[in-house]
Amino acid sequence: MPPLFSDLATILITAGVITVVFKWLKQPLVLGYIVAGFFIGPYVTWFPAVTDPTNVKVWSDIGIVFLMFALGLEFSIKKLKKVGGTGAITACTELVVMFLIGCLVGLSLGWTGIESVFLGCMLSISSTTIIIKSFDDLKLKQQKFTNTVTAVLVVEDLIAVLLLVILSTISVSKQFDGMRLAGSLVKLVFCLVAWFTFGIYLIPTFLKWMRRYMTEETLCVVAVGLCFGMVVLASKAELSTALGAFVMGVILAETIEADAIHRIVTPIKNLFGAVFFVSVGMMVDPSILVKYIVPILVIALSVIFFKSFAATMGVILSGKSTKTAFQSGFCFCQIGEFSFIIASLGRQFGVINPDIYPVIVTVSIITTFVTPYMIRGGLPFYEKVYPKFPARWRESLERYSNQSKGAVHQVSMERFLKKQLASICLYGIILAALTLISIAFVKPLLNKVFVLSDGTPSLWGNLLGMVVTLFVMTPFLWAMVVKNVNKQRIKKLLSVYQYSQAVVIPVLLLRYFTALFFVGMVIGRYSHIAWGFLFVLAFFVLVVVLFSNKANGFYRHIESHFVTNLNQRQAQQSFKIPPTLDQQFVMERMRLSQYSPFIGKRLKEAGIRQNYSVNIVSIERGDKIFDLPDRDEVLMPLDRITVIGSEEQLSRLRSDIEVEPDMLIHDHSDNELNIYRLELMDGNPLCGVQISNSNFQQQYQAMVIAIEHGKDYTINPVASTVFNKGDIIWFVSPRELTMGAFVQH
Repeated sequence: MPPLFSDLATILITAGVITVVFKWLKQPLVLGYIVAGFFIGPYVTWFPAVTDPTNVKVWSDIGIVFLMFALGLEFSIKKLKKVGGTGAITACTELVVMFLIGCLVGLSLGWTGIESVFLGCMLSISSTTIIIKSFDDLKLKQQKFTNTVTAVLVVEDLIAVLLLVILSTISVSKQFDGMRLAGSLVKLVFCLVAWFTFGIYLIPTFLKWMRRYMTEETLCVVAVGLCFGMVVLASKAELSTALGAFVMGVILAETIEADAIHRIVTPIKNLFGAVFFVSVGMMVDPSILVKYIVPILVIALSVIFFKSFAATMGVILSGKSTKTAFQSGFCFCQIGEFSFIIASLGRQFGVINPDIYPVIVTVSIITTFVTPYMIRGGLPFYEKVYPKFPARWRESLERYSNQSKGAVHQVSMERFLKKQLASICLYGIILAALTLISIAFVKPLLNKVFVLSDGTPSLWGNLLGMVVTLFVMTPFLWAMVVKNVNKQRIKKLLSVYQYSQAVVIPVLLLRYFTALFFVGMVIGRYSHIAWGFLFVLAFFVLVVVLFSNKANGFYRHIESHFVTNLNQRQAQQSFKIPPTLDQQFVMERMRLSQYSPFIGKRLKEAGIRQNYSVNIVSIERGDKIFDLPDRDEVLMPLDRITVIGSEEQLSRLRSDIEVEPDMLIHDHSDNELNIYRLELMDGNPLCGVQISNSNFQQQYQAMVIAIEHGKDYTINPVASTVFNKGDIIWFVSPRELTMGAFVQH
């Protein structure tokens, strides 16, 4: 039997028993997984241990993939736009503070300079998986502050990718390579924009085509396949596999199938996620814990206090309220998987002491234990400490928050630059992706198909590839040159703003130059660049003179299709919230649990509007939708209700809608109904009477299940069946019947 079988048995049985204990103790399950990993690790000799850690490592990596995929499915691009600035400011503030703290702590402990730099980077990145898992266990995922936390985590993951590049460069060359860092940043942005753009355009269309053939089984296979496909693509691009899984989750989150995919994938995520956290616990070495107890405690306390403080200050600096800042900041009190990767990178290049790795793992374990308590303690700490702040401090914080919310005015020139640069970046990335696909895949394929007798590629193959590539690029070339270029607005900018020519004209020239650059690159790759310039000019003249309208229409069709796919999930809402109300209201679907107290109640009896200040917009039951339901509509189990209200109001309602049982399985005796046998003797008043007229159900709360006549049986007889002399009637009743005519069997 392969070792994986016995290892999985050890992992899952141990984790199952210990997590039940932790659930009984009302502790987060993630802590139980880590404790289980400690017991089955190589350092506890009296407990059955895992025999093949390599296989467990692979499974834990899969766990990270599913955790990030599920996180992406719960992500919203529109929510990120609301809190994107908060995420960037908070992440950067936390990064700077913790990098300095890490360097100072490392130097004070006697570590070398490069070890201190590595420590600063390890302490800068929080654990996405641990925080999200804690939100799950504490049932806080839908709280308002979690959107801020999620935005910060996304920015931190992007920063972590850059840190890996920087540290790899420092480890190899012993110096900072700015060009390599810039190249990695460009590649990262390019990949993210290209993946999201093409993914939103293609994948929802593919799922729509498959919808009529889709079952839960096929949807699960397709979703997981797409997830791992993006993981492979991210790995080929030398980016984090976890980032690839997250991107695919974000893409699928914009589809109608998102809720179904999330429901199907959740059990898989729970299984592999458990293996991941168990594998983390397996790395705890008690001897290292004893040897380095002082550095471990110093680093752990630095993370818990300074990281929470830095994150709280970052949220405040971004303009959020003090309450949100404390709730969000207290979540960032741990280090996690990226810290392990950074430590292993330093150990691989031999620039840090090998003992630092188990030290960081132990610090991660300690901070992971603390995380749920810190998350739960954020609001009580705010309520207890904030009122004790000096009055002028509170006034200053509130004034700063209100000013930040209002400081969103932009002048026309700034809006012009923002829109133009966004267009150049977006269409430039799309054109670059199409060019790379053509050069890397289309050209080699055509050179194999169109071959001369001497084995050299034919001119016709290159010509065909060049024409097809430029044809596909035409709508995006048109968009690069023409899209968002309003002649009247440009004239106004040039006439109103002094020296605006120095800004407007170079930006427009950059658009034209970028389009020419990609056309020239395609022609240069497929043919000699010298005679290709004439073709470039001819191509642009042809497009502008003859095909501008067709290119415009083609592009608008592509853009419309992209926007439709992007807003596909939001289009399922009963109506669209106006932008002026978008900050105050949220529309959300909730599934009515069978354990909810509202089950079986009419809307007017449930008091949802009166008690929660929330409106029910529609009820979806099976394939039927009841828009603006009547007050007499009865709420049924598993109804999907669309509600509108503020995030705080919906959060209060959700706890009573999506109720989870205290016990998943309830013991139900099979013998709560008594079975009786009645033989109809001569003179029994039931003889010759139909079942419907026998008054069995009303008088005895009984149901006839069979009639025995000789050797013949009638199972579940119909109501018109007549009782005859000699029949044996079998019926069930919850009552204890002691009448002499009835004999209990």
